[in-house]
Amino acid sequence: MLKTTLCQHFGMTKDPFDRDIDSAELFQFAGLKELEARLNYLIDKHGMGLVTGEVGSGKTTAVRRVLDSLHPGTHKAVYLTPSTVRTVDLYKCFAFALGLDPAHNRVRIIRQIRQEIERLVSAKKIHPVLVLDEVHLLRNEVLDEVRLLTNFNLDSANLVTIILVGQTEFRRKLQFSAHEAFSQRLAMRYHLDGMKRSEVPDFVAHQLRRAGVHIPLFTDAAIDALFQASKGTLRLLNLLSSHALLAAAIEQKPQADIDHVRTAVAETD
Repeated sequence: MLKTTLCQHFGMTKDPFDRDIDSAELFQFAGLKELEARLNYLIDKHGMGLVTGEVGSGKTTAVRRVLDSLHPGTHKAVYLTPSTVRTVDLYKCFAFALGLDPAHNRVRIIRQIRQEIERLVSAKKIHPVLVLDEVHLLRNEVLDEVRLLTNFNLDSANLVTIILVGQTEFRRKLQFSAHEAFSQRLAMRYHLDGMKRSEVPDFVAHQLRRAGVHIPLFTDAAIDALFQASKGTLRLLNLLSSHALLAAAIEQKPQADIDHVRTAVAETD
Protein backbone atom coordinates (compact mmCIF):
# COMPACT_ATOMS: atom_id res chain seq x y z
CA MET A 1 0.00 0.00 0.00
CA LEU A 2 2.76 2.45 0.95
CA LYS A 3 4.63 2.21 -2.33
CA THR A 4 1.51 2.30 -4.51
CA THR A 5 -0.05 5.25 -2.66
CA LEU A 6 3.15 7.31 -2.69
CA CYS A 7 3.86 6.61 -6.35
CA GLN A 8 0.34 7.46 -7.46
CA HIS A 9 -0.03 10.64 -5.41
CA PHE A 10 3.46 12.14 -5.68
CA GLY A 11 4.50 10.67 -9.04
CA MET A 12 7.37 8.67 -7.51
CA THR A 13 9.12 5.73 -9.10
CA LYS A 14 9.55 4.04 -5.70
CA ASP A 15 9.42 4.70 -1.97
CA PRO A 16 12.36 7.11 -1.53
CA PHE A 17 12.81 6.18 2.12
CA ASP A 18 12.85 2.39 1.88
CA ARG A 19 15.63 0.39 3.54
CA ASP A 20 16.68 -1.32 0.33
CA ILE A 21 19.35 1.14 -0.79
CA ASP A 22 22.57 0.57 -2.64
CA SER A 23 25.58 1.61 -0.57
CA ALA A 24 26.69 3.86 -3.42
CA GLU A 25 23.47 5.89 -3.00
CA LEU A 26 23.87 6.38 0.74
CA PHE A 27 23.52 10.02 1.82
CA GLN A 28 26.91 11.27 2.92
CA PHE A 29 26.32 13.34 6.04
CA ALA A 30 29.34 14.68 7.92
CA GLY A 31 29.61 11.89 10.48
CA LEU A 32 29.45 9.24 7.78
CA LYS A 33 32.14 10.93 5.70
CA GLU A 34 34.47 11.09 8.70
CA LEU A 35 33.82 7.45 9.56
CA GLU A 36 34.64 6.30 6.04
CA ALA A 37 37.85 8.36 6.02
CA ARG A 38 38.91 6.82 9.32
CA LEU A 39 38.11 3.31 8.11
CA ASN A 40 40.15 3.75 4.94
CA TYR A 41 43.07 5.02 7.03
CA LEU A 42 42.74 2.03 9.39
CA ILE A 43 42.78 -0.38 6.45
CA ASP A 44 45.89 1.30 5.04
CA LYS A 45 47.59 0.93 8.43
CA HIS A 46 46.43 -2.68 8.94
CA GLY A 47 45.16 -1.95 12.45
CA MET A 48 42.20 -2.86 14.64
CA GLY A 49 39.41 -0.34 15.11
CA LEU A 50 36.02 0.02 16.73
CA VAL A 51 32.88 1.62 15.30
CA THR A 52 29.93 2.19 17.63
CA GLY A 53 26.55 3.86 17.27
CA GLU A 54 22.92 3.60 18.22
CA VAL A 55 20.61 1.15 16.46
CA GLY A 56 19.86 2.44 12.97
CA SER A 57 22.64 5.03 12.92
CA GLY A 58 24.02 3.67 9.63
CA LYS A 59 27.30 2.28 10.98
CA THR A 60 26.94 -1.17 9.39
CA THR A 61 25.90 0.32 6.04
CA ALA A 62 28.90 2.66 6.13
CA VAL A 63 31.29 -0.20 6.83
CA ARG A 64 29.80 -2.24 3.99
CA ARG A 65 30.19 0.76 1.69
CA VAL A 66 33.90 0.89 2.49
CA LEU A 67 34.25 -2.86 1.94
CA ASP A 68 32.48 -2.54 -1.41
CA SER A 69 35.05 0.05 -2.47
CA LEU A 70 38.01 -2.31 -1.89
CA HIS A 71 39.49 -3.92 -4.98
CA PRO A 72 39.36 -7.74 -4.77
CA GLY A 73 42.83 -7.88 -6.32
CA THR A 74 44.36 -6.05 -3.34
CA HIS A 75 42.03 -6.85 -0.43
CA LYS A 76 40.15 -9.87 0.89
CA ALA A 77 37.10 -8.60 2.79
CA VAL A 78 35.45 -10.93 5.31
CA TYR A 79 32.21 -9.89 7.03
CA LEU A 80 31.00 -11.91 10.03
CA THR A 81 28.22 -11.51 12.58
CA PRO A 82 29.30 -13.99 15.26
CA SER A 83 26.90 -12.75 17.93
CA THR A 84 26.31 -16.03 19.77
CA VAL A 85 29.23 -18.22 18.74
CA ARG A 86 31.86 -19.95 20.81
CA THR A 87 35.54 -19.21 20.28
CA VAL A 88 36.08 -22.17 18.03
CA ASP A 89 33.03 -21.17 16.00
CA LEU A 90 34.54 -17.74 15.40
CA TYR A 91 37.63 -19.35 13.90
CA LYS A 92 35.53 -21.76 11.84
CA CYS A 93 33.51 -18.88 10.39
CA PHE A 94 36.70 -17.00 9.56
CA ALA A 95 38.25 -20.10 7.99
CA PHE A 96 35.17 -20.75 5.84
CA ALA A 97 35.17 -17.13 4.68
CA LEU A 98 38.82 -17.52 3.64
CA GLY A 99 37.86 -20.53 1.54
CA LEU A 100 39.33 -23.11 3.90
CA ASP A 101 37.98 -26.42 5.12
CA PRO A 102 38.42 -25.89 8.89
CA ALA A 103 39.90 -28.58 11.08
CA HIS A 104 38.01 -29.92 14.09
CA ASN A 105 40.03 -28.34 16.88
CA ARG A 106 40.95 -24.77 17.72
CA VAL A 107 44.75 -25.09 17.47
CA ARG A 108 44.66 -26.57 13.97
CA ILE A 109 42.11 -24.03 12.75
CA ILE A 110 44.31 -21.19 14.01
CA ARG A 111 47.28 -22.72 12.18
CA GLN A 112 45.19 -22.97 8.98
CA ILE A 113 44.10 -19.34 9.25
CA ARG A 114 47.61 -18.13 9.98
CA GLN A 115 49.06 -19.99 7.00
CA GLU A 116 46.33 -18.73 4.66
CA ILE A 117 46.75 -15.13 5.81
CA GLU A 118 50.51 -15.29 5.34
CA ARG A 119 49.97 -16.83 1.91
CA LEU A 120 47.58 -14.07 0.90
CA VAL A 121 49.91 -11.33 2.11
CA SER A 122 53.29 -12.66 1.01
CA ALA A 123 52.45 -14.63 -2.14
CA LYS A 124 49.41 -12.83 -3.54
CA LYS A 125 49.92 -9.35 -2.03
CA ILE A 126 46.32 -9.37 -0.83
CA HIS A 127 45.48 -7.72 2.49
CA PRO A 128 42.72 -9.38 4.59
CA VAL A 129 40.09 -7.14 6.19
CA LEU A 130 37.93 -8.81 8.86
CA VAL A 131 34.70 -7.12 10.01
CA LEU A 132 32.95 -8.42 13.12
CA ASP A 133 29.47 -6.95 13.55
CA GLU A 134 27.28 -6.96 16.67
CA VAL A 135 30.37 -7.21 18.89
CA HIS A 136 28.40 -5.95 21.91
CA LEU A 137 26.88 -9.45 22.03
CA LEU A 138 30.19 -11.31 22.08
CA ARG A 139 31.29 -13.12 25.23
CA ASN A 140 34.49 -12.08 26.97
CA GLU A 141 36.43 -15.18 25.94
CA VAL A 142 35.57 -14.54 22.30
CA LEU A 143 36.81 -10.96 22.60
CA ASP A 144 40.14 -12.27 23.87
CA GLU A 145 40.41 -14.47 20.77
CA VAL A 146 39.75 -11.44 18.55
CA ARG A 147 42.68 -9.70 20.22
CA LEU A 148 44.88 -12.68 19.44
CA LEU A 149 44.09 -12.34 15.75
CA THR A 150 46.13 -9.14 15.73
CA ASN A 151 49.23 -11.18 16.61
CA PHE A 152 49.55 -12.47 13.04
CA ASN A 153 52.77 -10.65 12.24
CA LEU A 154 55.15 -10.81 9.33
CA ASP A 155 58.27 -8.63 9.50
CA SER A 156 56.73 -6.83 12.48
CA ALA A 157 53.76 -5.63 10.41
CA ASN A 158 50.11 -6.36 11.14
CA LEU A 159 48.69 -8.69 8.52
CA VAL A 160 44.98 -8.30 9.21
CA THR A 161 42.78 -5.24 9.52
CA ILE A 162 40.03 -5.92 12.05
CA ILE A 163 36.96 -3.68 12.18
CA LEU A 164 34.62 -4.18 15.12
CA VAL A 165 31.08 -2.84 14.86
CA GLY A 166 28.67 -2.61 17.77
CA GLN A 167 26.17 -0.61 19.73
CA THR A 168 27.04 2.19 22.16
CA GLU A 169 26.99 -0.11 25.19
CA PHE A 170 30.17 -1.82 23.95
CA ARG A 171 32.20 1.34 24.68
CA ARG A 172 31.14 1.12 28.31
CA LYS A 173 32.05 -2.57 28.40
CA LEU A 174 35.63 -1.77 27.36
CA GLN A 175 36.08 0.51 30.36
CA PHE A 176 36.35 -2.50 32.68
CA SER A 177 39.89 -3.57 33.61
CA ALA A 178 39.24 -7.08 32.26
CA HIS A 179 39.29 -5.61 28.74
CA GLU A 180 42.29 -3.33 29.19
CA ALA A 181 44.57 -5.42 26.96
CA PHE A 182 41.90 -5.55 24.27
CA SER A 183 41.23 -1.84 24.50
CA GLN A 184 44.90 -1.00 24.11
CA ARG A 185 44.95 -2.81 20.77
CA LEU A 186 42.44 -0.43 19.24
CA ALA A 187 44.13 1.94 16.81
CA MET A 188 40.84 3.71 16.03
CA ARG A 189 37.60 4.36 17.87
CA TYR A 190 34.72 6.19 16.29
CA HIS A 191 31.17 6.75 17.49
CA LEU A 192 28.70 7.53 14.71
CA ASP A 193 26.14 10.09 15.83
CA GLY A 194 23.03 11.01 13.89
CA MET A 195 23.01 13.78 11.32
CA LYS A 196 22.66 17.41 12.34
CA ARG A 197 19.49 19.46 11.88
CA SER A 198 21.17 21.43 9.10
CA GLU A 199 21.78 18.18 7.18
CA VAL A 200 18.20 16.88 7.27
CA PRO A 201 16.84 18.99 4.36
CA ASP A 202 19.67 17.79 2.11
CA PHE A 203 19.07 14.22 3.25
CA VAL A 204 15.36 14.43 2.45
CA ALA A 205 16.05 16.02 -0.95
CA HIS A 206 18.65 13.32 -1.70
CA GLN A 207 16.22 10.54 -0.89
CA LEU A 208 13.44 12.11 -2.94
CA ARG A 209 15.71 12.44 -5.98
CA ARG A 210 16.29 8.68 -5.81
CA ALA A 211 12.58 8.30 -6.51
CA GLY A 212 12.51 10.87 -9.32
CA VAL A 213 11.12 13.76 -7.24
CA HIS A 214 12.80 17.17 -7.49
CA ILE A 215 10.38 19.39 -5.58
CA PRO A 216 10.13 19.79 -1.77
CA LEU A 217 7.53 17.47 -0.25
CA PHE A 218 8.03 18.50 3.41
CA THR A 219 7.34 21.86 4.99
CA ASP A 220 10.07 23.47 7.11
CA ALA A 221 8.07 22.68 10.22
CA ALA A 222 7.85 19.05 9.15
CA ILE A 223 11.62 18.90 8.70
CA ASP A 224 12.06 20.28 12.23
CA ALA A 225 9.64 17.69 13.58
CA LEU A 226 11.42 14.86 11.74
CA PHE A 227 14.72 15.86 13.30
CA GLN A 228 13.31 16.25 16.80
CA ALA A 229 11.57 12.88 16.65
CA SER A 230 14.49 10.95 15.15
CA LYS A 231 17.42 12.82 16.73
CA GLY A 232 19.02 12.54 13.31
CA THR A 233 19.16 8.73 13.36
CA LEU A 234 19.23 7.49 9.78
CA ARG A 235 16.85 4.53 10.04
CA LEU A 236 14.26 6.41 12.08
CA LEU A 237 14.42 9.39 9.73
CA ASN A 238 13.64 7.10 6.81
CA LEU A 239 10.79 5.39 8.66
CA LEU A 240 9.13 8.61 9.85
CA SER A 241 9.53 10.28 6.45
CA SER A 242 7.77 7.39 4.70
CA HIS A 243 4.88 7.39 7.14
CA ALA A 244 4.54 11.18 7.05
CA LEU A 245 4.37 11.16 3.25
CA LEU A 246 1.80 8.38 3.35
CA ALA A 247 -0.35 10.41 5.75
CA ALA A 248 -0.11 13.39 3.38
CA ALA A 249 -0.97 11.25 0.37
CA ILE A 250 -4.04 9.79 2.08
CA GLU A 251 -5.28 13.34 2.74
CA GLN A 252 -4.41 14.29 -0.86
CA LYS A 253 -2.03 17.02 0.34
CA PRO A 254 0.86 18.26 -1.86
CA GLN A 255 3.32 18.27 1.08
CA ALA A 256 3.80 16.59 4.43
CA ASP A 257 3.38 19.03 7.29
CA ILE A 258 4.03 18.86 11.01
CA ASP A 259 0.72 17.09 11.69
CA HIS A 260 1.65 14.35 9.24
CA VAL A 261 4.94 13.86 11.07
CA ARG A 262 3.07 13.65 14.37
CA THR A 263 0.86 10.98 12.83
CA ALA A 264 3.99 9.12 11.70
CA VAL A 265 5.48 9.29 15.19
CA ALA A 266 2.26 7.92 16.71
CA GLU A 267 2.18 5.07 14.18
CA THR A 268 5.79 4.04 14.73
CA ASP A 269 6.05 4.61 18.49
